[in-house]
Amino acid sequence: MALSSVAAFPYVYFLGIGGIGMSALARWFKANGHTVAGYDKTSTPLTEALVAEGIAVHYEDAVTSIPAAVRENKAQTLVVLTPAIPKDHQEWAWLRDNGYDIRKRSQVLGVLTQGHRTIAVAGTHGKTTTSSMVAHLLHHAGVPSAAFLGGISVNLGSNVLLPPADNPDVPIVVEADEYDRSFLTLHPNIAIVTSTDADHLDIYGNKDALVESFRQFVGQIQPGGTLIINHTADASVAAAVPTGVQVIHYGLTPEQGPELYATDITAQGHQFRFALHGPQGVVDDLELAVPGYHNVENMLAAACVAQLEGVKPELLQAAVAAYKGVKRRFEFIVTAGSAEQPKVYVDDYAHHPREIEAFLRSLRALYPGRQLRVVFQPHLFTRTRDFAPGFAESLSLADEVVLMDIYPARELPLEGVTSELILSQITAPQKSLQTVDKILANAGIDSNFDVLATVGAGDIDKLVPDLKNILHIRWNEAQA
Repeated sequence: MALSSVAAFPYVYFLGIGGIGMSALARWFKANGHTVAGYDKTSTPLTEALVAEGIAVHYEDAVTSIPAAVRENKAQTLVVLTPAIPKDHQEWAWLRDNGYDIRKRSQVLGVLTQGHRTIAVAGTHGKTTTSSMVAHLLHHAGVPSAAFLGGISVNLGSNVLLPPADNPDVPIVVEADEYDRSFLTLHPNIAIVTSTDADHLDIYGNKDALVESFRQFVGQIQPGGTLIINHTADASVAAAVPTGVQVIHYGLTPEQGPELYATDITAQGHQFRFALHGPQGVVDDLELAVPGYHNVENMLAAACVAQLEGVKPELLQAAVAAYKGVKRRFEFIVTAGSAEQPKVYVDDYAHHPREIEAFLRSLRALYPGRQLRVVFQPHLFTRTRDFAPGFAESLSLADEVVLMDIYPARELPLEGVTSELILSQITAPQKSLQTVDKILANAGIDSNFDVLATVGAGDIDKLVPDLKNILHIRWNEAQA
């Protein structure tokens, strides 16, 4: 049965509430007066934040842990499910067997965006940063809007932007996830496609099937809408838009042939300056404090959306300058040393070979000649199996690569698929496979690196506080 409204459900129960997309929905429901609770496998800073906001969260898979209000009010409860929940989950089985209305996160997001002007940001990488940029630009420029993001925006301090109470019928910015074809629940007015590189082959089987899903997604753009698509995306995707939908290709420079591009790009420390050229005109003197040429490219697409939503050049300049990024996207954790001999620790969520390459090339450009150590945690057995050569090639841009064991997330182990599959193909001067304890111990005693990067989408972020403390003490004592 189709889900046409969430108003009939005063109780909302989340299976996998600690996921970044799930927690955004949980916060939305809580802010709109629903009683919200949920299960997750482990406690994290994000689940702790939800608890502090008044949302009940538990970590034991047991039917008795489901709140009594949920168990006693089946008809008034909506259950929201993440694909990461395993098939043998006891709570899921009980809720299913007892006839609860259980919906995927993507289905609920599709319902919440109905009747709203929707700005959907899709792509196999870059969508979290780009969607956060769109939400920030509109919010900073005073355009009433809402957003559901796949990361914690530093500017917003959250992964959700709630609409103004006196103006709920506002545009909604949505990160449109291709995993499990989730984005096909959306019918946007404006869509961005940042990339169509092969990924999630455990779901799609091959790249052609992935590209076909992007074709279906852009085929759902509303009449009179706009597609803003990276020039590197598969050409067949842009060709699939409905008649009357405007298509704008974007790329970093005019030599790449897009309609939307940058000129006069200069890097000054962590800051990039550039001019935007696009169908809505030229905007000079844009200053982006989040480093990386790939972030300049992301901002081009986001700024184009802001222009389409009526943001004037002077407001756009101020909003771009104020953008502070997303947690775990090129996030500077420790900076020490001198301008001539910097010591830097950066954390990044990159988990696809193309993302890692863009991140490490940007680090190399920022810190030429400095010794770069990368600690990488592979994410998923299937992704490791499918892209091991690509991971090895991109990681080999570093002077030293330290690999952790694969983070399994929703998957069971695959025979013969371990981090050694990547390690054996890395050509960096130094490479190793290390435990968490060894990584922390080595960070405190050796001096073989100037720039440290922790990279990955699993639980590698749990290392960040300890590494921050170790390096802050070590580097600042050395400087003193």
